[in-house]
Amino acid sequence: MENLSIIVLFLFVLFTLLGTGVWVGLALMGVAWVGMELFTTRPVGDTMVTTIWASSSSWTLTALPLFIWMGEILFRTRLSEDMFRGLSPWLARLPGGLVHTNIVGCTVFAAVSGSSAATLTTVGKMSIPELRAREYPERMVIGTLAGAATLGLMIPPSLALIVYGVTVNESITQLFFAGMLPGLVLAGMFMGYVALHAVFSSSFRPIQETAMTFMDKVRNSRYLIPVICLIIVVIGSMYLGLATATEAAAVGVIGALVLAASQGSLTWSTFTESLMGATRTSAMIALILAGAAFLKLAMGFTGLPRALADGIATLELTRFELLMVLLVFYIILGMFLDGISSVVLTMAVVEPMVRDAGIDLVWFGIFVVVVVEMAQITPPIGFNLFVLQGMTGHEMGYIARAALPMFFIMVLMVFVLILFPELATWLPETMRSGPST
Repeated sequence: MENLSIIVLFLFVLFTLLGTGVWVGLALMGVAWVGMELFTTRPVGDTMVTTIWASSSSWTLTALPLFIWMGEILFRTRLSEDMFRGLSPWLARLPGGLVHTNIVGCTVFAAVSGSSAATLTTVGKMSIPELRAREYPERMVIGTLAGAATLGLMIPPSLALIVYGVTVNESITQLFFAGMLPGLVLAGMFMGYVALHAVFSSSFRPIQETAMTFMDKVRNSRYLIPVICLIIVVIGSMYLGLATATEAAAVGVIGALVLAASQGSLTWSTFTESLMGATRTSAMIALILAGAAFLKLAMGFTGLPRALADGIATLELTRFELLMVLLVFYIILGMFLDGISSVVLTMAVVEPMVRDAGIDLVWFGIFVVVVVEMAQITPPIGFNLFVLQGMTGHEMGYIARAALPMFFIMVLMVFVLILFPELATWLPETMRSGPST
């Protein structure tokens, strides 16, 4: 009964602060402050300053602003146009045609961005006009773009995985490699859906592309070379053990600057805009992490996380049942919070449960990211829906319905992960034993 009262109190304070427009990070600090005042005699101010400094001075966290800056630089290049020109000749003849450029383009850009919003905006600004001009079904164009853009949260360098790794003290590099195969499988599932829809839907009648010779396709592929080289350098340097995630991020920034300069996109204006954009995003995430660290400490004094973990243990849930409970919990939470906020807000309570259940934390990170990907396309707060609304002018309800098949594919992906956990664990285990094995 006492634990229930504490939960109600924390939730009341949290939603009161969020409802009045207080930033998420400050709201978390406010809840933590109340908890410290009520459940400990320690000086709250000193404890808060110490905790915030400790959470913000992590060397691992340095990778976050660097990867964000890399994505901001590439967002201001001609990368989206080049990707479309390089991919479209190879994808045009597949069932579903150029709709696949949404999915493959998002997959490629996710590997150099780490942000769902940046992936969506970069690919969408080029693909939407091109696909509309070729009379592809509007709902399919918007739905696939909304769903595939969430791959920016999973495929490394993923900002969500960096935040998760810092929160639970897991290796960022191992989490990156854990996300690679599931990300590619999810992209394949999206493409499979598009192909089936194109075959069986009578409304799928786009204008056919002019046939190209094999050599013409190869020549167009040269536009993909710069971004592929950047992906190989960033991801390959980590896999070969030549660089940590932070060092690979620094290499990625340099590579992005070189790519932008080679395209003629690097001006003083774009440089400063990318730097300020990265600063704003990094500061926002750092504030959320700082608030979450303080809240985690405050909740530790209440004993609530351990009590909830012990309480769930008494229910004797199987691993599968626990994961289903968490699946529903994160889907509901994702309707009101963005993915990163959902992760940092809940890990103080969820982490002990997962550890006690014997679930691998690297695998669980991928599970959580798949689930919070759904939050990007679930109303009323789905961020990808807002971005698409601004880009297309459609109503939120229309965009949400268009993205609904992608949501169900992500739910299916959760069960694929549970049935085949090796999708997320094989690469990290291979990396531990060395790239030559």
